[in-house]
Amino acid sequence: MDKKIKNLGTLNGKILLFGGVYSNLQALEALIEVAKQEDIPSEHCICTGDIVGYCAQPEETIQTFKNWNPHSIVGNVEIQLTNNEDDCGCDFKSGSRCDNFSQQWYPYAKSKVSKNALGYLGRLPDYIKFTYNNFNVFVVHGSYSNVSEYIFKSTPWDVKQETFYKTNSDIIVAGHSGLPFIDAKDNKTWINPGVIGMPANDGTTEVWYAILDDSTKPYCINFRKLAYNHTLTNRLMLNGLLPKSYAKTIIDGIWDNMEILPNEEQRLQGKLIEL
Repeated sequence: MDKKIKNLGTLNGKILLFGGVYSNLQALEALIEVAKQEDIPSEHCICTGDIVGYCAQPEETIQTFKNWNPHSIVGNVEIQLTNNEDDCGCDFKSGSRCDNFSQQWYPYAKSKVSKNALGYLGRLPDYIKFTYNNFNVFVVHGSYSNVSEYIFKSTPWDVKQETFYKTNSDIIVAGHSGLPFIDAKDNKTWINPGVIGMPANDGTTEVWYAILDDSTKPYCINFRKLAYNHTLTNRLMLNGLLPKSYAKTIIDGIWDNMEILPNEEQRLQGKLIEL
């Protein structure tokens, strides 16, 4: 199947980068308010995918996202939903805790999402590209070759290099892994702005996004934490249909397990992230 690339042309000013909304309506509403306060128009807001996920309001989240109208690529969850698949496509190891949990939250999400919402998700591109102060920027979910590939700060550079090479880009903006980071080498920069739907395993209730800003030349990337009504998110998730462990993570900021994390990222559990 041919991949869809949306070309935004040349952008300047502040660009709000985020991912992993995960059906967390309260976090999305808080981020929309940030964009208003920062005077960042929706066409300068870019999501790395997985609008739908672990939390309790998939339909409401999609409709709010659609009405706000930022740019977004598809994550693995959007691909699976629009293809009417029976699993989330997260590339969890079969029989793992994450895999078992996905057999709860994914069918729940699938049952809640309307045809209208699916139509919107089906129109999202696989990738986004744009030029920013003469840098070629390319937005992927996991990596260019694999939407479900987990790329972390500790992932070897040669793995990241493949995506730079295949996209002919200077800056990669990626999602999927759930952790914010920046990694740079040989005039290439990999940015994961983090996700807003779940804490970053750092022991806090706040979540992560980033703002690309060219007021300092050539540009700077400002990682920021987002506070939102996490108590409401937690309460809505305790509906008897979703994993209680994920609802607990909303409150304590600690992942239930670290099956997807390399050793280096595992050692950072519960520690404050400084970016």
